Order: sequence, then C-alpha cells, then structure tokens
Amino acid sequence: MCEKPNPYRPGAGHSPPHLAGRAEEIEQFKKFLQQDIVTKNVILTGLRGVGKTVLMDDKYKPEVKHAGWAWVGSDFSESCFLTENQLSARLITDLSVFSSSLSIRKESGRLGFPIEGNNEVRSLSCEFLMTVYEATPGLTTDRLKAVLELVWGTAKDKGLRGIVFAYDEAQVVSDRQEKEQYPLAVLLETFQSIQRRGVNCMLLLTGLPTLFPRLVESRTYAERMFDVQEIGRLSEKATKEAILVPLEGYGWTFSPEALQLITEKADGYPYFIQFICREAFDALAKTDRQSIPIEPIVLKLDANFFSGRWDTLTDRQRDLLYCISLLPQSDDEFSISEIVESSKNVEFLKPFTANDISQMMPRMIDKGLIYKNRLGKYSFAVPLFSRFIKRRVEARRETRQTTLFDNP
Repeated sequence: MCEKPNPYRPGAGHSPPHLAGRAEEIEQFKKFLQQDIVTKNVILTGLRGVGKTVLMDDKYKPEVKHAGWAWVGSDFSESCFLTENQLSARLITDLSVFSSSLSIRKESGRLGFPIEGNNEVRSLSCEFLMTVYEATPGLTTDRLKAVLELVWGTAKDKGLRGIVFAYDEAQVVSDRQEKEQYPLAVLLETFQSIQRRGVNCMLLLTGLPTLFPRLVESRTYAERMFDVQEIGRLSEKATKEAILVPLEGYGWTFSPEALQLITEKADGYPYFIQFICREAFDALAKTDRQSIPIEPIVLKLDANFFSGRWDTLTDRQRDLLYCISLLPQSDDEFSISEIVESSKNVEFLKPFTANDISQMMPRMIDKGLIYKNRLGKYSFAVPLFSRFIKRRVEARRETRQTTLFDNP
C-alpha cells in the first residue's frame, strides 16, 4: 500500500501534476510572441476536457512574461457581452491590473483633454482609464482605442514588447442584433484597428470549436486576424506519460495491464485521464485490490461529467442523440442525412425526418452538446459523449422497459 497522497487532480481548469503532449503547441505559440508588429492573434480551441485552460494558464502565461509581454485577462462571461459598454468596462478593468503600475505626466501630450487636478503625475488606474474612455468623443471603438493606445504608449516607453489579452470561455461572445448591441464586433474592430497602427496588443482567446465560426460571422476579416490552435486528444505515448510521471518517487506504479486499461478508457482526453487515475489510485494504492474496478469508475465519471447535460434533455432530444451515437463516425462529424438514415434502423424509435433534425439542432447547439463546423456538418462538443449515450441506453433497455425513454 502507498501512503503518499493521491497526485491526480481532475477538475475544470485544475493543473495536472504533469502536462504531457503539448510541446508542439507551446513552441508554435512562442513564435507569436516574436512579432514586432502584431499581425496574428491566437485562438486555442477544442472540446471540453482537452486541457485548454491549463495549457493557457500554466504554459502560455509564463512564456508571455518570459518574452517581455504583459498578461491581461480573465474568464469571459455572457454578462460581459450584453452591451458594448460592458465589454469595454471588462477590458479596461482587466487592463488596469497591469497599467496601475504605470503613470503619465500632464505634459506628456498623449491625451486629447487636460488632466484635471493638481497632480503632475497620474497613475493609469482603472478610475483614470475609465475617465479617458468617457472623455473621448466618438463611438465605443474610438473610446476603447484611445485607452489601449494610451496604455501601450506608456508601457512601450518602459521597454515592454506587447500586451496579451487572454480570455477563457470566449465562445460566449455574441452580438445582439435585436438589441442593437455589437460587443463582439467592437472587440474585433478595436484590435484590428490598433494593430494596424502599431499598437502591440494581441488577443488570445480560448473556447469551444464554436468560437472561430462565431468570430468570422461577426466580422469576415477575423479569418485573417487569427491563427487557430486546435487542441485534441493526447497520443497513446503522451497519455501513458501523463499517467506514470506523477507516480515517480512514489515507490508504486500501475501494472502494465492497469496502465493499458486506463489508456483505453480515457482515450487521450486529459480530464478523463486525471479522473480515472484518481479513482484507480485510491482503489489500488491504498487497498489490497489487485485490479481496477473500472466499471464503477466509469459510472462515477458518467455521473460527474455527462449526466448533468443528459438530464436537461427531452425524451425526443435523447432519441436524436442516440441515433447519432450509432453512427460509425459519431466521434468525428456527421450530417443530417446520416442521422435520418440511422434513425430508420432503430426499431423502437419513430424515425426522424430531415426537417425534424433541422429544427432540433439549434437547441442542441444552444445546450453546448453539438456544434456545426464550417463545412456544414456537425460534431459532438462533449468528448466521448456517444459512448456515454450508448451506455445509458443499454442500461435502460436492460431494465426491460417497453420504450427507451418512457415515450408515450
């Protein structure tokens, strides 16, 4: 038995004991920090559980600071994007955490209006930046640009190479045409404009695969503003590294059979690796068990990761997702016509028509279960969701219910 604490840490954005398999992405990102003039921004995208947040916080952030850039940012929430002014307030508030250590003199000539008060030197605090924002004439983009240009000019004089605005969960970004509010457009227009004027402020946006299409939908030139880093599952080698390296120095490790079983069940997804390893460690390292109780672990994973999403669905929506899970390519991408054909082969369900599916898909997208790619096909936004669906269906059918989901 091993008396040392369990090293594995599953959780939303929790740093694993060892980050494996992302060296290529890190090296690619370091090249963006070599830009003397920002011509490319970065989108870090992938399904839930692939480690986007951890990669950004644990690896990209230190590289930014090491390269002589400032790091500004936080999580985006939908409330930040209800109005253009709320977006601006969010950016300025985050920027002020860095800029409050900078100061400006009255005679600097960088302001289009006089600095009030007797102080010769003013800190670029949040209050002061908001004053600049409110005092600048023009549209929201004009006011926001004035703030960013002011901070950059002062930071550049201190020898800073640039400022990275890093935001997680950026897929919540959206314009609200019905309210005549376009916060996403303001974000893109502002950064595109200041970058053309030599202001080294770079966007690093992290989110689900729906993020990039939404940016392009708002402003088509966003396609030229960003490079997209797609973060996928780990290779088998990297998966085993993520499993074994945390146990170095423990005097205990998983057997080859246990290692292979965890690798197969996690399928390269970092969150699943951490979750299964935590449960397996407790089962083996601190008991007299000889084999991993994999079925109870998988059921616990279902309850922790999948069930909350599944429980929000109607019976007919579950029927639809089950038909998708039966497709051979359900873990990749699928079309409406393929779902229609799949539904015809499920004897205990009423088949779906193309019109049925077209009407239901937007709701599945809103729930964050499915996303539409730029080729017009669909994919699950939740990793290994099809396996969960089939497990849940098989469990229900084993109870000998007359219908799958208690449909009338």
